[in-house]
Amino acid sequence: MKKLKILLNGIIKENPVLVLVLGTCPTLAVTTMAVNGVGMGMAATVVLLCSNVAISLLKNIIPDKVRIPCYIVIVAGFVTIVGQLVKAFAPDIDAALGIFLPLIVVNCIILGRAEMFASKNSVLDSALDGIGMGLGFTLALLIMGSIREILGSGSWFGMQIPFITEPVGILVLAPGGFFVFGCLVALVNKLTKGKAVGKREMGCAACPSASFCGKASEGGCEK
Repeated sequence: MKKLKILLNGIIKENPVLVLVLGTCPTLAVTTMAVNGVGMGMAATVVLLCSNVAISLLKNIIPDKVRIPCYIVIVAGFVTIVGQLVKAFAPDIDAALGIFLPLIVVNCIILGRAEMFASKNSVLDSALDGIGMGLGFTLALLIMGSIREILGSGSWFGMQIPFITEPVGILVLAPGGFFVFGCLVALVNKLTKGKAVGKREMGCAACPSASFCGKASEGGCEK
């Protein structure tokens, strides 16, 4: 049950996009089409899985003072590999994602899970956490991309939907992205009655700057 809980945690309770509100920049930018959202989500999932496993394996070797730069180097290595594979086998997705694919290196979701989970847990648990968070990220991008593409372009995964004759074009623009994102966050908050993540889970313990701002010793950030 514990393993299953770790796997499912990132899908709803700690969904990185709709609950933790991380990775919003690529979320808003690439979800004009559902296929772009799935492509970004799968790429991030592979990087999350590989980086979590690698960091969990190396957590006792990496010096604490340089752990963040080391994490970035590890993540950058996997992002480079994934980027080259996407460029070779899915050039259309690579062109659609553009700069946001290499920017996975500094994605808050990747670094956040490395610091908060992978550096403190076993390899198996870290792998499950990476898969769960990746699936949650992908699901959020798929839902958001589907809504924007169907209502904004009258198509889904590039296939025209005959009964949508007057698509709302603004939904594929930046204002539409913010609107759909806000609606989905509000919906998740409503369905979970605002308790998807307790306030204690959002404290400073995992923040790399906690020791400098002094909030960690006070029991967490100001609410």
